[in-house]
Amino acid sequence: MQSAVEVEGLTKSYGSFTAVDHVSFQMEADKIYGLLGRNGAGKTTIMHMLTAQLFPTSGKLKVFGEAPYENNRVLSQTCFIKESQKYPDNFRLADVMEMAESFFPNWDRAYAQSLIADFGLPPRRRMKKLSRGMLSAAGIIVGLASRAPLTIFDEPYLGLDAVARNLFYDRLIEDYGSHPRTIVLSTHLIDEVSQILEHVMLIDKGRLILNENADVLRGRAFTVAGTTSAVEAFTARKKVVHRAPFGALTSATVTGSLTPAEQKQANALGLELAPVSLQQLVVHLTNQHGQEEETL
Repeated sequence: MQSAVEVEGLTKSYGSFTAVDHVSFQMEADKIYGLLGRNGAGKTTIMHMLTAQLFPTSGKLKVFGEAPYENNRVLSQTCFIKESQKYPDNFRLADVMEMAESFFPNWDRAYAQSLIADFGLPPRRRMKKLSRGMLSAAGIIVGLASRAPLTIFDEPYLGLDAVARNLFYDRLIEDYGSHPRTIVLSTHLIDEVSQILEHVMLIDKGRLILNENADVLRGRAFTVAGTTSAVEAFTARKKVVHRAPFGALTSATVTGSLTPAEQKQANALGLELAPVSLQQLVVHLTNQHGQEEETL
């Protein structure tokens, strides 16, 4: 099956600053990806290149097997929704929906109307009069109802309260089940979306430092806590990505799966074991990458 996205050596530089640094990856069709990383890590720059809003400095980029630039075959199959989405001042919500219907071949008008009702939006109100939360919901509706084979959400749901965000996640999963497509979620709310994601890509300082199946990641690290001496004995020759001392006690985050033998060893040492959330793992890996960069 042809990949939805193929990127090889993708680089974007602004003078002496490199925003994206030789990034290579593929995105499969009909899969939900998390594109994660700190502010300024290069995530939005990558998304702008995927959607032909920026030209790469170097490298290769294909969407559905073709270059996306000035390519309506590709762009009409791609929907990019971002938090700072702008609309003409005179547009009402109904105008936005009508414009989206004319652009996206797979647009579902009835579904869009049902989402407008779900989020409680006023279709005749001008976009400039909508609250931040309503604007976020409008972007989500366009993204979901577009049913674009590649749909990218760049944190458009930050303006929503917890109830509305959960509504978005529920509708996303429901519609993805009925109409599979490649979905990219770029977000800081990692724990909220962790159970949705099928694949995780972590960007830091313009580089791709993690590109892994989400199920594999969920069992990739654990935290061990107890007396400092016991933790030191247990973590010897293991890869520790985070260590936090508390007086005579220490907590350490270890990458790798916990084997039955290690479980038995931890019990014998009186240690407590706990799983690591995806958000914690991302934070630890990002911090570790930063420390490694500083030592080079």
